[in-house]
Amino acid sequence: MAKNSEEGVYKIVEVVGTSSKSWEDAANTAVATAAKTLRDLRIAEVTKLDLKIEDGKVIAYRARVSLSFKYQA
Repeated sequence: MAKNSEEGVYKIVEVVGTSSKSWEDAANTAVATAAKTLRDLRIAEVTKLDLKIEDGKVIAYRARVSLSFKYQA
């Protein structure tokens, strides 16, 4: 009987990526950075977008991302 590859336990962590270009770039930065230390990332969900403003101008885009990865005991 084949084992279902979707079975298992998953952990969810939240990270915030930043970018001076766009929210999409901020989300990509969050995932790429997390992928350096977390294995087997499965799903990413952008849960919040915000901006950093200085002197009335947007200087940074921020994306809060919830990431799930397979828990390995």
